[in-house]
Amino acid sequence: MFALRTDDGLPLHLRRWSAPGAARGTVLLVHGLGEHIGRHAALADELNRQGWHVAGYDQRGHGASGGARGHVAGPYSLLSDLGKMVAHCRAQSPGPLVLLGHSLGGLVAARYVAEALNAQPHAWCRPVEGLLLSSPALDAGLNGLQRGLLRMMMSLKPEQALPSGLKAEWLSRDPAAVQAYRGDPLVHDRITPRLLRFIVDAGVLVRAQAPRWSLPTLLLYAGADRCVDPEGSAAFAARAPRRWVHAQCFDGCFHELFNEPPPARTQALQAVHKALQALAEPPVDALRQA
Repeated sequence: MFALRTDDGLPLHLRRWSAPGAARGTVLLVHGLGEHIGRHAALADELNRQGWHVAGYDQRGHGASGGARGHVAGPYSLLSDLGKMVAHCRAQSPGPLVLLGHSLGGLVAARYVAEALNAQPHAWCRPVEGLLLSSPALDAGLNGLQRGLLRMMMSLKPEQALPSGLKAEWLSRDPAAVQAYRGDPLVHDRITPRLLRFIVDAGVLVRAQAPRWSLPTLLLYAGADRCVDPEGSAAFAARAPRRWVHAQCFDGCFHELFNEPPPARTQALQAVHKALQALAEPPVDALRQA
């Protein structure tokens, strides 16, 4: 069922997982490249048990939402879509609203938050109370040749869908998780130069804004990540104020920390639980102690 439409008329497929009883607030999930929100159902169930409503959506060009696979119309498309979801969640439930972004979704969520640091933010930028990042694509890891090819493709065929190059075995050290990904009919491996341009530019902007960061943020990233360059997360964490950003690197782990074998998965969920506890209880900047 499509509950929202983008500014350019695409339908966005929404999902909601409700916590039993009175909830502490809402966590809005933003998924990664080539996947869809349904892959995060187990995480949503865990957050429900912690007393949080969970909402999510298939980003444009993904899952059951509209749009060409792996493509964006412009540099603000994904950010404007997220802004609509934030407004939707505000209207649905009271309490704190926290973004939890994974991979591409982590980059989109971080870039969205970074917009609030501008003197005149775009109209799609609305406040949230916290940010949780899982292996965010803060650095796509492109080499010089790949950057040159990107510039050429942007001038010639910015809407041409190409293989993303991501391999299922890079996602997790758990064979069952890898097999489930391979067998998922809603997963795709497409990306256009225009979407890749957004990823590169947004990562540069977020890293540059790190010293000015002023929102409680938990950053979890995998030391053996091959889908994104973990140095992007490390660079952001090194420059960001420790008052606001708590970072944790999972050495030897692969990209999807919530799908890694124990104890990594358990430790990642515990970090999220502590961060959400801090956000549900004043002062909100206690997240740095999580």
